Amino acid sequence: MTIVPDEKDWTWVLSRPCPECGFDAASTDPSSVSGVVRGMLPRWRAVLERDDVAVRPEESTWSRLEYACHVRDVYGVFDERLKLMLTQDDAIFADWDQDRAAIDGDYANQDPAKITEELISRGESIADAFAAVERSQWGRTGMRSNGSAFTMVTFAQYFLHDGVHHLHDVESQSAATS
Repeated sequence: MTIVPDEKDWTWVLSRPCPECGFDAASTDPSSVSGVVRGMLPRWRAVLERDDVAVRPEESTWSRLEYACHVRDVYGVFDERLKLMLTQDDAIFADWDQDRAAIDGDYANQDPAKITEELISRGESIADAFAAVERSQWGRTGMRSNGSAFTMVTFAQYFLHDGVHHLHDVESQSAATS
């Protein structure tokens, strides 16, 4: 069996806590994003050092390696979108098909050491970018092609949920399959 594409619109996490990972975006101070991302990076490194990093817990669920590749790419996509929001009024985000990215990027067959390096680098970059957002910029806006509108505040909260949620996914996988 192959991976089932995730077609959910996860913007609902901006209005209520995620029942899977417990993250509460609405109570998240956007100025904390940089520190939280930096705090997750050593945990991602530990995940990627596992001997079974490329093993799927079941055929329809990503391996830890595939999740790490996704998070690496999320960091890059959100870094680009953050720059757009800071430089363009009412920025419009290009489509990003995460499932196509996984296939085109051959996530399942990547080198964990290389992904560690790239995930850490992109994580530091997006953490730096969020740390540089000035108080006066938090009201800037952007919109996804599907019409989901964000302020810098909700953009930061939505972004942070993705990383927290997937780290929860892989750490739960670790506990369940160890």
